Amino acid sequence: METIKTQDIAVNDLTWKIEYHADRCTMCGSCVASCSFKAIKVEVQARSITTSEDSQPKPVHHHIARPVIRQVDSLTDFCCGCGMCEKICPNDAIRAVRNEDTRKTLLSKDNGPIKRGGRTNLNAQRTLDSIVVGRISQMTDPSLDAARHTFDIRAPFGRVLSAKELPFEIQDGKLVQSKHTPPVDWIYPLIFSDMSIGALSTRAWEAVALAVGYLNEKCGLPVRMSSGEGGMPVKLLESEYLKYFIIQIASGHFGWNRIIKAMPHMVTDPAGILIKIGQGAKPGDGGLLPEAKVAEHVQAIRGVPKATLASPPNHQGLYSIEESVQKMHLSMNAAFGFRVPVAIKCAASATSVSVYNNLLRDPYKICGGFFIDGIQGGTGAANEVSLDHTGHPIVSKIRDCYLAAVKQGLQGQIPLYGGGGIGMTGNAAADAFKMMCLGANGVFVGKVLIQLLGCIGNEQGRCNSCNTGKCPMGICSQDPRLVKRLDIDRGAQKIVDYVLAFDAELKKLMAPIGNSSLPIGRSDALVSTDKAVADKLGIQYVC
Repeated sequence: METIKTQDIAVNDLTWKIEYHADRCTMCGSCVASCSFKAIKVEVQARSITTSEDSQPKPVHHHIARPVIRQVDSLTDFCCGCGMCEKICPNDAIRAVRNEDTRKTLLSKDNGPIKRGGRTNLNAQRTLDSIVVGRISQMTDPSLDAARHTFDIRAPFGRVLSAKELPFEIQDGKLVQSKHTPPVDWIYPLIFSDMSIGALSTRAWEAVALAVGYLNEKCGLPVRMSSGEGGMPVKLLESEYLKYFIIQIASGHFGWNRIIKAMPHMVTDPAGILIKIGQGAKPGDGGLLPEAKVAEHVQAIRGVPKATLASPPNHQGLYSIEESVQKMHLSMNAAFGFRVPVAIKCAASATSVSVYNNLLRDPYKICGGFFIDGIQGGTGAANEVSLDHTGHPIVSKIRDCYLAAVKQGLQGQIPLYGGGGIGMTGNAAADAFKMMCLGANGVFVGKVLIQLLGCIGNEQGRCNSCNTGKCPMGICSQDPRLVKRLDIDRGAQKIVDYVLAFDAELKKLMAPIGNSSLPIGRSDALVSTDKAVADKLGIQYVC
Protein backbone atom coordinates (compact mmCIF):
# COMPACT_ATOMS: atom_id res chain seq x y z
CA MET A 1 0.00 0.00 0.00
CA GLU A 2 1.28 3.45 -0.99
CA THR A 3 2.38 5.66 1.87
CA ILE A 4 0.14 8.67 2.47
CA LYS A 5 1.48 11.87 4.00
CA THR A 6 -0.74 14.23 5.93
CA GLN A 7 0.38 17.06 3.66
CA ASP A 8 -0.76 15.29 0.48
CA ILE A 9 -3.58 16.96 -1.47
CA ALA A 10 -6.94 15.24 -1.62
CA VAL A 11 -9.97 16.02 -3.77
CA ASN A 12 -11.78 17.28 -0.68
CA ASP A 13 -9.16 20.05 -0.35
CA LEU A 14 -10.21 21.57 -3.68
CA THR A 15 -12.92 24.17 -4.33
CA TRP A 16 -14.96 21.93 -6.63
CA LYS A 17 -15.65 18.19 -6.51
CA ILE A 18 -16.75 16.01 -9.39
CA GLU A 19 -19.96 14.09 -8.79
CA TYR A 20 -19.78 11.01 -11.02
CA HIS A 21 -22.36 8.25 -11.64
CA ALA A 22 -20.63 5.23 -13.12
CA ASP A 23 -23.93 3.45 -13.77
CA ARG A 24 -24.99 6.15 -16.25
CA CYS A 25 -21.62 6.60 -17.95
CA THR A 26 -21.06 5.06 -21.39
CA MET A 27 -17.37 6.02 -21.44
CA CYS A 28 -17.74 8.15 -24.55
CA GLY A 29 -14.87 10.34 -23.33
CA SER A 30 -16.59 13.64 -24.19
CA CYS A 31 -16.17 15.08 -20.70
CA VAL A 32 -12.44 14.34 -20.57
CA ALA A 33 -11.89 15.74 -24.06
CA SER A 34 -13.84 18.94 -23.31
CA CYS A 35 -12.10 19.78 -20.02
CA SER A 36 -9.57 22.48 -20.85
CA PHE A 37 -8.09 22.27 -17.34
CA LYS A 38 -7.35 18.50 -17.49
CA ALA A 39 -9.11 18.20 -14.15
CA ILE A 40 -10.59 14.77 -14.90
CA LYS A 41 -9.08 11.60 -16.33
CA VAL A 42 -9.97 8.01 -17.18
CA GLU A 43 -8.75 5.35 -14.78
CA VAL A 44 -9.22 1.63 -14.50
CA GLN A 45 -10.95 0.62 -11.29
CA ALA A 46 -10.56 -2.91 -9.96
CA ARG A 47 -13.61 -4.53 -8.35
CA SER A 48 -14.15 -7.78 -6.56
CA ILE A 49 -17.71 -9.12 -6.49
CA THR A 50 -18.87 -12.19 -4.62
CA THR A 51 -22.10 -13.84 -5.83
CA SER A 52 -24.08 -17.03 -5.16
CA GLU A 53 -26.62 -18.32 -7.68
CA ASP A 54 -27.54 -21.71 -6.19
CA SER A 55 -30.16 -22.49 -3.57
CA GLN A 56 -27.37 -23.30 -1.20
CA PRO A 57 -24.62 -20.78 -0.48
CA LYS A 58 -21.83 -21.28 -2.97
CA PRO A 59 -19.90 -18.05 -3.08
CA VAL A 60 -18.15 -17.26 -6.36
CA HIS A 61 -15.58 -14.49 -6.56
CA HIS A 62 -15.44 -12.32 -9.67
CA HIS A 63 -12.61 -9.91 -10.35
CA ILE A 64 -13.34 -7.25 -12.93
CA ALA A 65 -11.68 -4.08 -14.15
CA ARG A 66 -13.77 -1.27 -15.51
CA PRO A 67 -12.91 2.25 -16.66
CA VAL A 68 -14.20 5.19 -14.61
CA ILE A 69 -13.83 8.96 -14.59
CA ARG A 70 -11.72 10.29 -11.71
CA GLN A 71 -10.96 13.82 -10.57
CA VAL A 72 -7.34 14.93 -10.52
CA ASP A 73 -6.18 15.84 -7.01
CA SER A 74 -3.80 18.62 -7.98
CA LEU A 75 -3.39 22.31 -7.20
CA THR A 76 -2.28 23.02 -10.78
CA ASP A 77 -4.81 20.97 -12.77
CA PHE A 78 -7.97 21.42 -10.75
CA CYS A 79 -11.68 21.70 -11.47
CA CYS A 80 -12.91 25.32 -11.57
CA GLY A 81 -16.61 24.50 -11.75
CA CYS A 82 -17.15 25.67 -15.33
CA GLY A 83 -19.68 22.88 -15.93
CA MET A 84 -18.45 22.04 -19.44
CA CYS A 85 -18.41 18.32 -18.59
CA GLU A 86 -22.05 18.49 -17.47
CA LYS A 87 -23.07 20.37 -20.63
CA ILE A 88 -21.49 17.86 -22.98
CA CYS A 89 -22.40 14.61 -21.19
CA PRO A 90 -25.34 12.91 -22.99
CA ASN A 91 -26.31 10.84 -19.92
CA ASP A 92 -26.14 13.32 -17.00
CA ALA A 93 -23.41 11.18 -15.50
CA ILE A 94 -21.10 13.94 -14.30
CA ARG A 95 -21.23 17.42 -12.79
CA ALA A 96 -19.18 19.78 -10.62
CA VAL A 97 -20.36 20.44 -7.07
CA ARG A 98 -19.08 23.22 -4.82
CA ASN A 99 -17.03 21.91 -1.92
CA GLU A 100 -17.67 23.67 1.39
CA ASP A 101 -14.64 22.04 3.02
CA THR A 102 -12.11 23.50 0.60
CA ARG A 103 -8.62 24.44 1.76
CA LYS A 104 -7.38 25.52 -1.65
CA THR A 105 -6.82 29.21 -0.79
CA LEU A 106 -4.56 28.13 2.05
CA LEU A 107 -2.66 25.40 0.23
CA SER A 108 -2.21 27.09 -3.17
CA LYS A 109 0.39 29.55 -1.94
CA ASP A 110 3.29 27.10 -2.24
CA ASN A 111 4.21 28.80 -5.52
CA GLY A 112 3.77 32.39 -4.36
CA PRO A 113 0.73 34.67 -4.45
CA ILE A 114 -2.35 33.27 -6.14
CA LYS A 115 -3.15 34.77 -9.53
CA ARG A 116 -6.63 34.71 -10.87
CA GLY A 117 -8.86 36.32 -13.48
CA GLY A 118 -12.46 37.37 -13.36
CA ARG A 119 -14.21 38.96 -10.45
CA THR A 120 -13.78 40.00 -6.89
CA ASN A 121 -15.08 37.38 -4.47
CA LEU A 122 -15.07 39.16 -1.13
CA ASN A 123 -16.75 42.43 -2.08
CA ALA A 124 -19.95 41.41 -3.78
CA GLN A 125 -22.20 43.76 -1.77
CA ARG A 126 -23.44 46.70 -3.83
CA THR A 127 -24.59 50.15 -2.78
CA LEU A 128 -26.77 50.38 -5.91
CA ASP A 129 -28.98 47.56 -4.63
CA SER A 130 -30.17 49.68 -1.69
CA ILE A 131 -31.16 52.58 -3.98
CA VAL A 132 -34.50 52.76 -5.80
CA VAL A 133 -36.30 55.34 -7.92
CA GLY A 134 -38.63 56.98 -5.41
CA ARG A 135 -39.88 60.12 -7.17
CA ILE A 136 -42.75 59.36 -9.53
CA SER A 137 -44.38 62.20 -11.47
CA GLN A 138 -48.19 61.96 -11.29
CA MET A 139 -50.32 65.10 -11.10
CA THR A 140 -48.61 68.49 -11.04
CA ASP A 141 -45.63 67.18 -13.01
CA PRO A 142 -47.04 64.34 -15.12
CA SER A 143 -44.91 61.45 -16.26
CA LEU A 144 -44.04 60.74 -19.88
CA ASP A 145 -45.15 57.89 -22.12
CA ALA A 146 -42.09 55.68 -22.53
CA ALA A 147 -43.52 54.05 -25.67
CA ARG A 148 -44.48 57.19 -27.61
CA HIS A 149 -42.38 60.06 -26.24
CA THR A 150 -39.14 61.13 -27.91
CA PHE A 151 -36.12 60.84 -25.63
CA ASP A 152 -32.72 62.46 -26.05
CA ILE A 153 -30.34 59.76 -24.78
CA ARG A 154 -26.94 61.24 -25.57
CA ALA A 155 -23.95 62.03 -23.37
CA PRO A 156 -21.00 64.36 -24.09
CA PHE A 157 -17.54 62.96 -24.69
CA GLY A 158 -15.07 65.82 -24.70
CA ARG A 159 -14.44 69.06 -22.79
CA VAL A 160 -17.60 71.18 -22.63
CA LEU A 161 -16.97 74.91 -22.26
CA SER A 162 -19.29 77.15 -20.29
CA ALA A 163 -21.39 79.69 -22.20
CA LYS A 164 -19.15 82.61 -21.23
CA GLU A 165 -16.04 80.74 -22.44
CA LEU A 166 -17.34 79.93 -25.91
CA PRO A 167 -15.16 81.78 -28.47
CA PHE A 168 -17.96 83.31 -30.53
CA GLU A 169 -18.34 86.91 -31.66
CA ILE A 170 -20.69 88.83 -33.90
CA GLN A 171 -19.27 89.91 -37.26
CA ASP A 172 -21.53 91.65 -39.80
CA GLY A 173 -24.57 90.53 -37.89
CA LYS A 174 -23.48 86.85 -37.88
CA LEU A 175 -22.24 84.64 -35.07
CA VAL A 176 -18.69 83.59 -35.96
CA GLN A 177 -16.32 81.26 -34.12
CA SER A 178 -13.18 83.23 -33.36
CA LYS A 179 -10.88 80.37 -32.29
CA HIS A 180 -10.69 76.62 -31.84
CA THR A 181 -12.90 74.88 -29.29
CA PRO A 182 -12.20 71.51 -27.67
CA PRO A 183 -13.72 68.58 -29.58
CA VAL A 184 -17.01 67.25 -28.19
CA ASP A 185 -18.94 64.23 -29.48
CA TRP A 186 -22.40 63.19 -28.34
CA ILE A 187 -22.44 59.46 -27.79
CA TYR A 188 -24.63 56.82 -26.21
CA PRO A 189 -24.14 56.76 -22.40
CA LEU A 190 -23.12 53.07 -22.49
CA ILE A 191 -19.48 52.44 -23.43
CA PHE A 192 -18.03 48.98 -24.01
CA SER A 193 -15.02 48.99 -21.76
CA ASP A 194 -11.35 48.09 -22.08
CA MET A 195 -10.96 44.51 -23.34
CA SER A 196 -7.80 44.18 -25.36
CA ILE A 197 -6.80 41.92 -28.21
CA GLY A 198 -4.80 39.36 -26.32
CA ALA A 199 -6.91 39.41 -23.20
CA LEU A 200 -9.88 38.31 -25.32
CA SER A 201 -9.78 35.79 -28.12
CA THR A 202 -9.97 37.02 -31.70
CA ARG A 203 -13.51 35.66 -32.08
CA ALA A 204 -14.69 37.33 -28.86
CA TRP A 205 -13.23 40.67 -29.90
CA GLU A 206 -14.74 40.30 -33.36
CA ALA A 207 -18.18 39.60 -31.86
CA VAL A 208 -18.07 42.76 -29.72
CA ALA A 209 -16.78 44.85 -32.64
CA LEU A 210 -19.51 43.44 -34.90
CA ALA A 211 -22.13 44.39 -32.31
CA VAL A 212 -20.74 47.95 -32.08
CA GLY A 213 -20.92 48.39 -35.85
CA TYR A 214 -24.48 47.08 -36.03
CA LEU A 215 -25.70 49.25 -33.15
CA ASN A 216 -24.29 52.35 -34.82
CA GLU A 217 -25.25 51.73 -38.42
CA LYS A 218 -28.50 49.80 -38.14
CA CYS A 219 -29.94 50.82 -34.78
CA GLY A 220 -28.87 54.47 -34.65
CA LEU A 221 -27.27 54.09 -31.23
CA PRO A 222 -23.80 55.74 -31.14
CA VAL A 223 -22.23 53.16 -28.82
CA ARG A 224 -18.46 53.40 -28.44
CA MET A 225 -15.94 50.68 -27.57
CA SER A 226 -12.56 51.05 -25.87
CA SER A 227 -9.78 49.01 -27.41
CA GLY A 228 -8.01 48.28 -24.14
CA GLU A 229 -4.23 48.24 -23.84
CA GLY A 230 -2.23 46.58 -26.58
CA GLY A 231 -3.01 48.16 -29.95
CA MET A 232 -5.45 47.20 -32.68
CA PRO A 233 -5.36 45.28 -35.99
CA VAL A 234 -4.13 47.36 -38.92
CA LYS A 235 -7.24 46.50 -40.96
CA LEU A 236 -9.41 48.11 -38.30
CA LEU A 237 -7.12 51.12 -37.87
CA GLU A 238 -7.37 51.83 -41.59
CA SER A 239 -11.13 51.24 -41.86
CA GLU A 240 -14.23 53.40 -41.43
CA TYR A 241 -15.12 51.48 -38.26
CA LEU A 242 -12.30 53.22 -36.38
CA LYS A 243 -14.71 56.09 -35.66
CA TYR A 244 -16.56 53.82 -33.20
CA PHE A 245 -13.45 52.94 -31.19
CA ILE A 246 -11.73 54.71 -28.31
CA ILE A 247 -8.02 53.89 -28.50
CA GLN A 248 -6.49 53.27 -25.11
CA ILE A 249 -2.90 54.00 -24.12
CA ALA A 250 -1.73 52.45 -20.88
CA SER A 251 1.48 52.46 -18.91
CA GLY A 252 3.05 49.68 -21.01
CA HIS A 253 2.50 51.55 -24.31
CA PHE A 254 2.03 48.16 -26.00
CA GLY A 255 0.90 48.36 -29.63
CA TRP A 256 1.39 52.08 -30.03
CA ASN A 257 4.11 51.75 -32.66
CA ARG A 258 1.56 49.99 -34.83
CA ILE A 259 -1.00 52.77 -34.25
CA ILE A 260 1.51 55.54 -35.04
CA LYS A 261 2.55 53.85 -38.29
CA ALA A 262 -1.10 53.51 -39.28
CA MET A 263 -1.99 57.18 -38.65
CA PRO A 264 -1.08 58.46 -42.16
CA HIS A 265 -3.38 55.80 -43.62
CA MET A 266 -6.39 56.36 -41.34
CA VAL A 267 -9.50 57.28 -43.32
CA THR A 268 -11.26 58.60 -40.22
CA ASP A 269 -10.42 59.74 -36.72
CA PRO A 270 -10.97 57.42 -33.75
CA ALA A 271 -13.82 58.18 -31.36
CA GLY A 272 -11.32 59.23 -28.72
CA ILE A 273 -8.14 58.51 -26.81
CA LEU A 274 -8.26 57.06 -23.29
CA ILE A 275 -5.18 57.34 -21.07
CA LYS A 276 -5.41 54.55 -18.50
CA ILE A 277 -3.78 55.46 -15.20
CA GLY A 278 -5.43 52.67 -13.19
CA GLN A 279 -8.29 50.16 -13.07
CA GLY A 280 -10.70 49.15 -10.35
CA ALA A 281 -10.04 45.41 -10.34
CA LYS A 282 -6.42 45.85 -9.29
CA PRO A 283 -5.67 49.48 -8.44
CA GLY A 284 -1.99 50.22 -8.07
CA ASP A 285 -1.00 47.18 -10.18
CA GLY A 286 0.16 47.26 -13.77
CA GLY A 287 -1.46 45.28 -16.57
CA LEU A 288 -0.59 41.62 -17.02
CA LEU A 289 -0.97 39.41 -20.08
CA PRO A 290 0.20 35.85 -19.31
CA GLU A 291 2.49 34.11 -21.77
CA ALA A 292 -0.23 31.59 -22.65
CA LYS A 293 -2.25 34.39 -24.24
CA VAL A 294 0.60 35.98 -26.22
CA ALA A 295 -0.24 34.36 -29.56
CA GLU A 296 1.50 35.18 -32.85
CA HIS A 297 -0.99 37.90 -33.83
CA VAL A 298 -0.63 39.46 -30.38
CA GLN A 299 3.15 39.46 -30.76
CA ALA A 300 2.78 41.18 -34.14
CA ILE A 301 0.40 43.88 -32.89
CA ARG A 302 2.34 44.62 -29.70
CA GLY A 303 5.80 44.11 -31.17
CA VAL A 304 6.95 41.78 -28.38
CA PRO A 305 8.37 38.25 -28.05
CA LYS A 306 6.30 35.43 -26.62
CA ALA A 307 6.58 36.10 -22.90
CA THR A 308 4.44 37.29 -20.02
CA LEU A 309 3.78 40.99 -20.61
CA ALA A 310 3.75 43.14 -17.49
CA SER A 311 2.95 46.85 -17.63
CA PRO A 312 4.40 49.10 -14.93
CA PRO A 313 1.95 50.24 -12.25
CA ASN A 314 2.14 53.85 -13.44
CA HIS A 315 3.07 55.87 -16.52
CA GLN A 316 6.80 56.36 -16.45
CA GLY A 317 7.81 60.01 -16.42
CA LEU A 318 4.48 61.26 -15.08
CA TYR A 319 4.53 62.39 -11.47
CA SER A 320 1.39 64.51 -11.19
CA ILE A 321 -1.93 65.07 -12.90
CA GLU A 322 -0.71 68.48 -14.10
CA GLU A 323 2.24 66.81 -15.80
CA SER A 324 -0.09 64.26 -17.34
CA VAL A 325 -2.17 67.03 -18.86
CA GLN A 326 0.88 68.85 -20.20
CA LYS A 327 2.60 65.79 -21.63
CA MET A 328 0.09 63.12 -22.59
CA HIS A 329 -3.10 65.10 -23.11
CA LEU A 330 -1.42 67.77 -25.20
CA SER A 331 0.66 65.31 -27.24
CA MET A 332 -2.34 63.07 -27.99
CA ASN A 333 -4.46 66.06 -28.94
CA ALA A 334 -1.71 67.37 -31.19
CA ALA A 335 -1.22 63.95 -32.82
CA PHE A 336 -4.82 63.97 -34.05
CA GLY A 337 -4.99 67.66 -34.84
CA PHE A 338 -7.08 68.59 -31.78
CA ARG A 339 -10.05 66.85 -33.39
CA VAL A 340 -10.32 63.88 -31.01
CA PRO A 341 -11.35 63.98 -27.32
CA VAL A 342 -8.66 62.74 -24.93
CA ALA A 343 -9.92 61.31 -21.63
CA ILE A 344 -8.30 59.76 -18.58
CA LYS A 345 -9.22 56.61 -16.63
CA CYS A 346 -8.37 56.12 -12.97
CA ALA A 347 -9.22 53.61 -10.29
CA ALA A 348 -11.71 54.83 -7.70
CA SER A 349 -9.84 55.82 -4.56
CA ALA A 350 -9.75 58.32 -1.75
CA THR A 351 -7.86 60.69 -4.09
CA SER A 352 -10.35 60.60 -7.00
CA VAL A 353 -11.91 63.95 -6.10
CA SER A 354 -8.49 65.63 -5.90
CA VAL A 355 -7.60 64.36 -9.37
CA TYR A 356 -10.92 65.53 -10.79
CA ASN A 357 -10.57 68.97 -9.21
CA ASN A 358 -7.12 69.38 -10.74
CA LEU A 359 -8.50 68.46 -14.16
CA LEU A 360 -11.36 70.95 -13.78
CA ARG A 361 -8.92 73.74 -12.94
CA ASP A 362 -6.55 72.88 -15.79
CA PRO A 363 -5.94 76.13 -17.74
CA TYR A 364 -5.62 74.23 -21.04
CA LYS A 365 -9.21 72.90 -20.66
CA ILE A 366 -8.09 69.90 -22.61
CA CYS A 367 -9.26 66.80 -20.71
CA GLY A 368 -12.27 65.29 -22.51
CA GLY A 369 -13.57 62.94 -19.82
CA PHE A 370 -12.92 61.38 -16.43
CA PHE A 371 -13.48 57.63 -16.20
CA ILE A 372 -13.62 56.16 -12.68
CA ASP A 373 -13.37 52.38 -12.25
CA GLY A 374 -14.74 50.85 -9.04
CA ILE A 375 -13.66 47.89 -6.94
CA GLN A 376 -16.10 45.45 -8.56
CA GLY A 377 -14.51 45.70 -11.99
CA GLY A 378 -13.10 42.53 -13.53
CA THR A 379 -9.74 41.68 -15.01
CA GLY A 380 -8.10 38.93 -17.01
CA ALA A 381 -5.23 38.46 -14.57
CA ALA A 382 -4.37 39.79 -11.14
CA ASN A 383 -3.16 38.66 -7.76
CA GLU A 384 -6.09 37.37 -5.75
CA VAL A 385 -5.18 39.65 -2.85
CA SER A 386 -5.52 42.68 -5.16
CA LEU A 387 -8.88 41.55 -6.53
CA ASP A 388 -10.35 40.93 -3.11
CA HIS A 389 -8.83 43.57 -0.87
CA THR A 390 -7.98 46.73 -2.79
CA GLY A 391 -10.10 49.35 -4.44
CA HIS A 392 -13.00 51.65 -3.69
CA PRO A 393 -16.74 51.39 -4.44
CA ILE A 394 -17.74 53.46 -7.44
CA VAL A 395 -21.01 55.05 -6.29
CA SER A 396 -19.72 57.42 -3.61
CA LYS A 397 -16.76 58.53 -5.76
CA ILE A 398 -19.01 59.50 -8.66
CA ARG A 399 -21.20 61.43 -6.24
CA ASP A 400 -18.25 63.14 -4.55
CA CYS A 401 -16.73 64.20 -7.88
CA TYR A 402 -20.03 65.58 -9.14
CA LEU A 403 -20.66 67.58 -5.96
CA ALA A 404 -17.09 68.91 -6.04
CA ALA A 405 -17.74 70.25 -9.55
CA VAL A 406 -21.10 71.71 -8.46
CA LYS A 407 -19.42 73.67 -5.66
CA GLN A 408 -17.23 75.35 -8.26
CA GLY A 409 -20.02 75.80 -10.79
CA LEU A 410 -18.13 73.55 -13.22
CA GLN A 411 -20.48 70.54 -13.40
CA GLY A 412 -20.81 69.02 -16.84
CA GLN A 413 -17.60 70.53 -18.20
CA ILE A 414 -15.57 67.30 -17.88
CA PRO A 415 -17.96 64.37 -18.41
CA LEU A 416 -17.97 61.74 -15.66
CA TYR A 417 -18.17 58.05 -16.56
CA GLY A 418 -18.38 55.31 -13.93
CA GLY A 419 -17.80 51.57 -14.09
CA GLY A 420 -17.05 48.55 -11.92
CA GLY A 421 -19.95 46.23 -11.21
CA ILE A 422 -22.43 47.94 -13.55
CA GLY A 423 -24.96 45.29 -14.56
CA MET A 424 -23.58 42.75 -12.08
CA THR A 425 -27.09 41.62 -11.12
CA GLY A 426 -28.23 41.52 -14.75
CA ASN A 427 -29.79 44.95 -15.18
CA ALA A 428 -27.28 47.51 -16.36
CA ALA A 429 -30.02 50.02 -17.29
CA ALA A 430 -31.18 50.41 -13.69
CA ASP A 431 -27.58 50.75 -12.50
CA ALA A 432 -26.81 53.32 -15.20
CA PHE A 433 -29.92 55.37 -14.39
CA LYS A 434 -29.01 55.54 -10.69
CA MET A 435 -25.41 56.48 -11.53
CA MET A 436 -26.63 59.31 -13.78
CA CYS A 437 -28.95 60.63 -11.09
CA LEU A 438 -25.93 60.76 -8.79
CA GLY A 439 -23.88 62.76 -11.31
CA ALA A 440 -22.41 60.43 -13.94
CA ASN A 441 -22.84 61.28 -17.63
CA GLY A 442 -22.61 57.62 -18.58
CA VAL A 443 -21.27 54.21 -17.63
CA PHE A 444 -18.87 51.68 -19.07
CA VAL A 445 -19.27 47.91 -18.89
CA GLY A 446 -17.07 44.93 -19.66
CA LYS A 447 -18.17 41.92 -17.63
CA VAL A 448 -21.70 42.11 -19.03
CA LEU A 449 -20.33 41.69 -22.55
CA ILE A 450 -18.32 38.56 -21.86
CA GLN A 451 -21.25 37.14 -19.88
CA LEU A 452 -23.39 37.60 -22.99
CA LEU A 453 -20.69 35.80 -24.99
CA GLY A 454 -20.99 32.82 -22.64
CA CYS A 455 -18.73 33.51 -19.64
CA ILE A 456 -19.95 31.64 -16.56
CA GLY A 457 -17.53 33.15 -14.00
CA ASN A 458 -19.12 34.75 -10.97
CA GLU A 459 -18.47 36.42 -7.62
CA GLN A 460 -18.74 33.08 -5.80
CA GLY A 461 -15.57 31.64 -7.31
CA ARG A 462 -16.96 29.77 -10.32
CA CYS A 463 -14.37 29.44 -13.10
CA ASN A 464 -12.61 32.85 -12.92
CA SER A 465 -9.69 31.34 -14.83
CA CYS A 466 -9.21 34.10 -17.39
CA ASN A 467 -5.54 34.29 -16.43
CA THR A 468 -4.77 30.69 -17.39
CA GLY A 469 -5.43 30.94 -21.11
CA LYS A 470 -7.67 27.87 -20.75
CA CYS A 471 -11.06 29.60 -20.83
CA PRO A 472 -13.53 26.75 -21.47
CA MET A 473 -15.85 29.09 -23.41
CA GLY A 474 -13.15 30.32 -25.80
CA ILE A 475 -13.57 33.94 -24.68
CA CYS A 476 -10.33 34.62 -22.77
CA SER A 477 -8.05 32.16 -24.57
CA GLN A 478 -5.82 32.09 -27.63
CA ASP A 479 -5.96 28.29 -27.95
CA PRO A 480 -7.46 27.63 -31.43
CA ARG A 481 -9.26 24.52 -30.18
CA LEU A 482 -11.03 26.47 -27.43
CA VAL A 483 -11.63 29.62 -29.47
CA LYS A 484 -13.69 27.63 -32.00
CA ARG A 485 -16.32 27.05 -29.33
CA LEU A 486 -17.41 30.69 -29.56
CA ASP A 487 -20.12 31.55 -32.09
CA ILE A 488 -19.33 35.07 -33.34
CA ASP A 489 -22.71 35.84 -34.89
CA ARG A 490 -24.70 34.54 -31.95
CA GLY A 491 -22.51 36.43 -29.49
CA ALA A 492 -22.88 39.70 -31.41
CA GLN A 493 -26.65 39.21 -31.63
CA LYS A 494 -26.94 38.71 -27.86
CA ILE A 495 -24.97 41.92 -27.22
CA VAL A 496 -27.15 43.88 -29.66
CA ASP A 497 -30.35 42.51 -28.10
CA TYR A 498 -29.10 43.41 -24.63
CA VAL A 499 -28.29 47.01 -25.62
CA LEU A 500 -31.69 47.44 -27.29
CA ALA A 501 -33.32 46.18 -24.10
CA PHE A 502 -31.05 48.55 -22.13
CA ASP A 503 -32.31 51.47 -24.23
CA ALA A 504 -35.95 50.53 -23.70
CA GLU A 505 -35.47 50.03 -19.95
CA LEU A 506 -33.63 53.33 -19.59
CA LYS A 507 -36.62 55.10 -21.17
CA LYS A 508 -38.92 53.22 -18.78
CA LEU A 509 -37.03 54.77 -15.88
CA MET A 510 -36.73 58.26 -17.39
CA ALA A 511 -40.43 58.53 -18.19
CA PRO A 512 -41.84 58.20 -14.62
CA ILE A 513 -39.68 61.05 -13.32
CA GLY A 514 -40.68 63.25 -16.27
CA ASN A 515 -37.24 63.45 -17.94
CA SER A 516 -36.92 63.38 -21.71
CA SER A 517 -33.15 63.85 -21.47
CA LEU A 518 -30.61 62.08 -19.29
CA PRO A 519 -31.25 62.81 -15.57
CA ILE A 520 -27.71 63.95 -14.75
CA GLY A 521 -27.54 64.98 -11.10
CA ARG A 522 -31.23 64.39 -10.40
CA SER A 523 -30.59 62.88 -6.97
CA ASP A 524 -34.12 63.94 -5.91
CA ALA A 525 -35.41 61.01 -7.97
CA LEU A 526 -33.64 58.47 -5.76
CA VAL A 527 -34.31 57.14 -2.29
CA SER A 528 -32.41 54.59 -0.22
CA THR A 529 -33.50 51.95 2.24
CA ASP A 530 -30.11 52.21 3.95
CA LYS A 531 -29.69 55.19 6.30
CA ALA A 532 -25.89 55.31 5.94
CA VAL A 533 -26.11 55.25 2.14
CA ALA A 534 -28.76 57.98 2.14
CA ASP A 535 -26.68 60.23 4.40
CA LYS A 536 -23.49 59.71 2.40
CA LEU A 537 -25.07 60.35 -1.00
CA GLY A 538 -27.41 63.12 0.10
CA ILE A 539 -30.63 61.38 -0.92
CA GLN A 540 -33.86 60.67 0.95
CA TYR A 541 -33.99 57.78 3.42
CA VAL A 542 -37.11 55.61 3.32
CA CYS A 543 -38.27 52.55 5.23
